[in-house]
Parts: sequence; C-alpha cells; structure tokens
Amino acid sequence: MSDLAKVPVTIVTGFLGSGKTTIIRHLMLNPQGKRLAILVNEFGDVGVDGDILKSCADENCPAENILELSNGCICCTVADDFIPTLETLLDLPDSPDHIVIETSGLALPKPLLKAFDWPDIRSRITVDGVIAVADSEAVSDGRFAPDLAAVDAQRAADESLDHETPLSEVFEDQIACADLVLLSKSDLVDKEQMQTARAVVEAEAVRKLPILEISEGKIDPRVALGLNATAEDDLDARPSHHDGEDDHEHDDFDSVVIDLPEVADPQALQDAVVRLAREQQILRVKGHVAVVGKPMRLLLQAVGQRVRVQFDRPWGETPRQSRLVVIAEHDHIDAAKIRAALES
Repeated sequence: MSDLAKVPVTIVTGFLGSGKTTIIRHLMLNPQGKRLAILVNEFGDVGVDGDILKSCADENCPAENILELSNGCICCTVADDFIPTLETLLDLPDSPDHIVIETSGLALPKPLLKAFDWPDIRSRITVDGVIAVADSEAVSDGRFAPDLAAVDAQRAADESLDHETPLSEVFEDQIACADLVLLSKSDLVDKEQMQTARAVVEAEAVRKLPILEISEGKIDPRVALGLNATAEDDLDARPSHHDGEDDHEHDDFDSVVIDLPEVADPQALQDAVVRLAREQQILRVKGHVAVVGKPMRLLLQAVGQRVRVQFDRPWGETPRQSRLVVIAEHDHIDAAKIRAALES
C-alpha cells in the first residue's frame, strides 16, 4: 500500500498545561475540509480533555470520532489499548482523512512512534508529524529545562549522579522527537522572554526545527496537518533518554482524583489551587466544579500557580459533581492533604 493510501496521523505532545487541547480544538473548528478523528490520552482516572473536545464535535469531527484512553500511558499499553483503539477509528463507517493524537503531558513520544511499526496498523497509517507544544512562559523561566552546563560539570565531578529532573527528561524527549515546535501562550510573555524560550528549545533540539509562536491555540491547519514527515521511518534522528529500553514507567509522577461538594465560592477554590502549587508543588489540576446556584458547570484548569476557569456548558443529565484530577511528582502526592487544602 502506498503512503498516499495511508491515513496520516499527527501526534501532539507537550508538557502538562502547555495548550495541546486548545490547539486541537482550533484544528477541529478549522479542518480545511478534512474529516478528523481524535484520540486523547489522559494521565489519571478521569477524562477531562476528551470531554472538552467532544463539546466541539461537528460534522467534520463527530462525537464518535473522539475516543479516550484514560487507563494508562498510551505508549505503555500498546497491544491492550492503543492498537485496538486506533483500529476502531480506522474502521469507522466514514473513515477519517486525518487522525490527531493528544498524548498525556507525561508521555514519551518515541515509544509511541515505535508502536506505529505494529504489523496490524503499519500498512494503514503514517505519522504525518510530531508537534511539541511548549509553554513560552514556563520554558523562559527555566522550569522544564536544566542548566546543561551546570549539569555537565556536576556529572564530571560524580558520574554516579543524575541531576536532571524527571520533568526535564520529558521535555527534552518531546523536543528531540518533534517535527514542529509551537511556543504557546505567546501573548503572556514579552520579547525577551520569548527569545529565551526559543533559545532553550533550540538548545534541546537535535536537528533544525521550525519553531512558531502562537496564542489561544491558533495555528494554521495547513501548517500543523501536512508535515509529511513519515516519522515512523525516521526514528534514528529522534534520540531519547530511554533508547535501548524495552519499556518505561511513570513512577516519578502520580495523580489523585478529588471529589468535592458543590462550591459556594469559586474564587476561594482557585486560591486553594494556587496554594497547592506553591506549598505542595502540585503540577496540574483540572476538572469540573459544581457551583451553588449555577446551572453551568465550571471548567477549572491549572498549571502550577496559573489557574483558568470558565463555565463551559449546562450539567444536563450529567450528575452535578465537583471532581478534580491533581497531578504531581510521586513524592508530592498526598491525597488527604490535597483534599484538606481544596475543602478549606
């Protein structure tokens, strides 16, 4: 089967809260005549991003074309979950023209690329490209990339030590695997910060990459969908910290689902989320909140101390329940303390 007969797949990777879902929503609303299908991989037990995307479903990407994998890392559950789910999308009565995969913020893209060599799907798909989304402000602040010179000096002094944090390894692997880097939320940084963010990405890239600045998730679909990278055939050019390993684990990270009663003061809840990030080093909080007296559900998404909320749609037949997914490095997950902080 020629590449022209294969369904192109775009992998959208990036750290927690970098803006992947917002970008995919924009692509769904501007598909350039393509019939899309979406596969969303969440980290944790409750799908939020998939629900957000389903609210944007239309004739170009109906709800049945949007599937979720929320029971583990997409690249660690290839045979049991990823391959069957991808086959479900390929076998839809109206087959998609293009599939977009949103990885969890903690996924390593290269093991996922290797999965596209699976015999059952290799003849049916091609990886059009890997898009890495990086939060401009976070990258410019140095939160997700180490000081490489300092790390090298410390390694030279003691080769038994690894001074790179788990977050930095995830970030580096995402950049190394990318065909296109999108520096998101450009409206939140000044010129100097953006230059710093670009320099960090360029330092981590193993080859020359296009780097585009975007805000509000707006990217021309003609750029994002149509990279023609056939990335599954280009693995050697995409080095990973985990090359040579048969699999990998995410024991460095953990998540907990917190159910809350109806909230009377949404601002107090936002303040509690900010305190969580500051005092308990929580990386990400996302979910829906039932607000007393409000028929709409409140969508809450937080990255570190940055919290965004909006009423997205009526509860309808969905039970009014406040439920938040909280993600942090393993040593900082304490469900009792997190619950107490959010209920205070």
